Amino acid sequence: MFQQLKKAAGIAAAILATTTMISTAQADAYPEKAVTLVAPYGAGGASDLAARALAETATNYTGGQPVVVVNKTGNGGMNGARFVSEADPDGYTLLLSRVGMALYPAVYTDSPVGWDAYTFLGMLEATPMILAVNANSDIQTIDDLIAKIKDSNGATTYAASGPTAIDGFTVQALLSDVGLDPLTASTLVPYKGGSALAAALLGGHVDFLAIAAGSLMPHIEAGKMRPLMVYSPKRMAALPDVPTAKELGYAQAGQVGGWSGLYAPKGLPEDVVAKWTEILGQVATDEQWLDLAAKRGSTSIIGDEDPAAFVKSQFELYNGMAKKFGYIQ
Repeated sequence: MFQQLKKAAGIAAAILATTTMISTAQADAYPEKAVTLVAPYGAGGASDLAARALAETATNYTGGQPVVVVNKTGNGGMNGARFVSEADPDGYTLLLSRVGMALYPAVYTDSPVGWDAYTFLGMLEATPMILAVNANSDIQTIDDLIAKIKDSNGATTYAASGPTAIDGFTVQALLSDVGLDPLTASTLVPYKGGSALAAALLGGHVDFLAIAAGSLMPHIEAGKMRPLMVYSPKRMAALPDVPTAKELGYAQAGQVGGWSGLYAPKGLPEDVVAKWTEILGQVATDEQWLDLAAKRGSTSIIGDEDPAAFVKSQFELYNGMAKKFGYIQ
């Protein structure tokens, strides 16, 4: 009897060892092919730039397998988000998430994807938003802009992806903070993607905008745009003389800001999650990643935030504003 128990225990131990070896081998093998990284907004915008920076850097740590960026745009970023949320949870389809992945479900009760419909792999960067005008504008300061808006009876215009996109809320939060109707005090002119938004301001088609720093910094540095205010916890190193919304006392606008994260479909195997935790840990200290983030005016926050808790807090922020502004009755 003892010999039978001993034999059974030996068999069980062998099975466990084999299972562990297979699991370890699978973890070591991933990725075995190219990883698709979906950018849910247009080429040239903050999402696209961040995705390409991550892909370029992460490829150094994927055993030679490429990380390929694919733009899947539309419906406020939800087309790309839904594509990833419905993909096989095998680690080969990931999402370069933006604040819109929390904002859209916060505003639309019929959102095709919930804010928590993912495996959260990590936060990547904080992306300041910049309120800017054309360099040829007579508007010199944020006070000048607010005065012009108040005198215009809704005739001033600003470019944004849409009224409930992050670059719509940047302006609406500010308008609300100064006691104006966030929906009618200035007229929104919609454009798709950071490049198109910037081109609208450069071409004199709108009076101002407030979008991701990455889409505006090249034009600011070239002297073609004038920054008036930054949506960021602290002043940007590249724009030390430009005040933040927070320091100017704008309660709602002071909480608005852009960010990037890395998501995967729900149900991602733990070994793949662990692999991406390892990869992101290496990316976090990679000079290439840090340099590319700095060039976009962003700050790397890999490892600084619990992604699930952070995204939940962002959902709650925009859900509160959506109710206040009348988007949710």
